[in-house]
Amino acid sequence: MAKRFDFLVIGSGIAGMSFALKVAGKRKVALVCKTELAEANTYFAQGGIASVTDALTDNFDKHIEDTMIAGDNISDRSAVEKVVREAPRQIKELIDWGVHFDMNERGEFDLHKEGGHSEFRILHHKDNTGAEIQSSLISAIKAHPNITVLENHFAIEILTQHHLGITVTRQTPDIQCYGAYILDQRTGKVDTYLSKITLMATGGVGAVYQTTTNPLVATGDGIAMVYRAKGTVKDMEFIQFHPTTLYHPGDRPSFLITEAMRGYGAVLRTKDGQEFMQKYDPRLSLAPRDIVARAIDNEMKNRGDDYVYLDVTHKDAGETRHHFPNIYEKCLSLGIDITKDYIPVASAAHYLCGGIKVDLNGQSSIKRLYAAGECSCTGLHGGNRL
Repeated sequence: MAKRFDFLVIGSGIAGMSFALKVAGKRKVALVCKTELAEANTYFAQGGIASVTDALTDNFDKHIEDTMIAGDNISDRSAVEKVVREAPRQIKELIDWGVHFDMNERGEFDLHKEGGHSEFRILHHKDNTGAEIQSSLISAIKAHPNITVLENHFAIEILTQHHLGITVTRQTPDIQCYGAYILDQRTGKVDTYLSKITLMATGGVGAVYQTTTNPLVATGDGIAMVYRAKGTVKDMEFIQFHPTTLYHPGDRPSFLITEAMRGYGAVLRTKDGQEFMQKYDPRLSLAPRDIVARAIDNEMKNRGDDYVYLDVTHKDAGETRHHFPNIYEKCLSLGIDITKDYIPVASAAHYLCGGIKVDLNGQSSIKRLYAAGECSCTGLHGGNRL
């Protein structure tokens, strides 16, 4: 027997859970998670969320231009403007759901600066912002009576006219989504889930790379399902590599060393201790991620090295431990005291800038099928995510 819901949400990161919370007021929502709720790219994010909050020094126009420049000026400006201008309202919603961002002694957001940003505008929770967001949203999801959480359930295929015996091609003008076939991994049974609206929020594709910051569940399932259903995907060639992950062979996923550490003042050096970013960009270690990652890759290849160093030893040790407690503990467990020792780092696959093509409302080329988060492509990121 088919199971019926008003909304079927496939994926349980910040995109899927926030959507579920927004629509669950008077509707029944099924939230599908192929492992457990906590296992999502969101959980592993460290640095924070960019939003204009300090009107004395920052404004929307600056944030929009920073995003366009970082995206190699091929971002969709309308998408950039929508996201930047609506960001403060979304930050307030996260706070209303229980997310705590760090504040300074004046009771204002303690803002960080990251690569490609012209101003301090990164809201964060220590150096584990993603975990704070994910944990807060999980609590809100579990407390909501209209949301059914389906952990260890794997979406197999979205349902369209094809499943009614009608031929569907990429030229079919009115493909519609009716829900999905979903596998209960504990029983091995595949059930039919019918919904008025289906949202893909399945994340990126990082796990196809040997070296990645993504959890191993990031295998592009949602994008593949939509492509098989003759939906449109876009810009799949634009994979962002994060410049700095902890070099420790065998770790999968690679441990992220947040970009905020370079905003804090950390400097990139070759293995012989020489700075090198001045050869590549006047913004030095705070250039956009694609520029810094290519510079690191070039230095490693030219020198035959497996990594470069990130140096934060010149900063106050107490402040470093305060701002980056999780990085400090992780490195210390491997015998690296970041207040005294250089951190070995290398680049790793981090974020998919392309995905399921959607409009500014998240609507895909298939009717009643929407996509949000990393699996979607609005054109916001262009060739490189800010």
